[in-house]
Amino acid sequence: MRKIILSVLGILFILAAILISNQVIENKEVPKQSFNKIVKTVFVEEVLNKEIPIVINASGHLVAKNKIEIYSEVQGVFKGSDKTFKSGTHFREGEVMLRVNQEEFYASLQSQKSSFFNLITSVIPDLRLDYPNDYLKWQNYIQEFDFNKTTPELPKFSSDKEKYFISGKGIVTSYYNLKNLEVKLKKHQIKAPFSGVLTEALVSPGTLIRVGQKLGEFIDPTVFEMEVSINAAYASLLRVDSSVDLYSLDKTQKFSGKIVRINGKVDLTSQTTQVYVQVADKNLKEGMYLEADLVTKSESNVVELSRKLVVNNTAVYTVVNDSILTLKTIQPIFFNSESVVVRGLKDKEIIITQVPPGAYDGMIVKMNKTN
Repeated sequence: MRKIILSVLGILFILAAILISNQVIENKEVPKQSFNKIVKTVFVEEVLNKEIPIVINASGHLVAKNKIEIYSEVQGVFKGSDKTFKSGTHFREGEVMLRVNQEEFYASLQSQKSSFFNLITSVIPDLRLDYPNDYLKWQNYIQEFDFNKTTPELPKFSSDKEKYFISGKGIVTSYYNLKNLEVKLKKHQIKAPFSGVLTEALVSPGTLIRVGQKLGEFIDPTVFEMEVSINAAYASLLRVDSSVDLYSLDKTQKFSGKIVRINGKVDLTSQTTQVYVQVADKNLKEGMYLEADLVTKSESNVVELSRKLVVNNTAVYTVVNDSILTLKTIQPIFFNSESVVVRGLKDKEIIITQVPPGAYDGMIVKMNKTN
């Protein structure tokens, strides 16, 4: 009986504890959680539409406009000239840059001249008898013939009979063979076609030169051309003789040039067109890498923005009601390397100058004007 009473009392005690704990829990006040709302600050500025020239940025390296590769058309030992045939040597127009030994060839030429002279001399008696009216001019030709000078032009034929007679004796053929040798003799020395500088020298005195061998490279260091590739869509906006601003890579030097040619062909792979810019300056060297600004046309009622501000190439963030970030659809006109010219914004509209992390349409922001 005693065990039953203790069991009942234990159960009643447990039930009482449960009821008391539930009552305490229900009466306890739960503290409310508070959240601090973070409003990001954005830098903004007012829109001001204006007329902006469309400038295409391009780059390329300089190549001398007047540039030749020197090749030998004769064979012989290189003898050099009055100046050293080395890279960096300057030559004036018409000045001998190099000579090739011509002694053997000159002896062959003189032998040919002797044969030609003897051939004419052998027909003089026949001319005196059969062509007395033509005899005197051929006699004068022989008397004035100088082995140390260039072969003079043959006398003019006064009749077909005279022409057939002279040609039949092989004089005309011998004359042109002789003139051909004289032309080759001149090729034993190479003269500068224009004033310039030797940029490459591949032979030195004593070298055996062969026909067709490259000897060096010669340029005019005063005028250069730069080839740049631009989007084919903009090629029609450029004009020959238009001025171009050129800059060194570090932007410390500026040069003025002009467009001299525009290629009419579009590259199949890149869809670009080659534009050639001419520039002249004493501080320029062949091979220098420059950047060019090519002005095409001007667009009115547009704004130039950083490319980082454009969302999906179709919109930019504006601020309305002084606090709400809103996407505004725009029309891109021209993309540059770092900026984009757009149309579609109204004057005095507020746009952000830097997109905050996590920006979205309808975001609450605090403005900080940059101007």
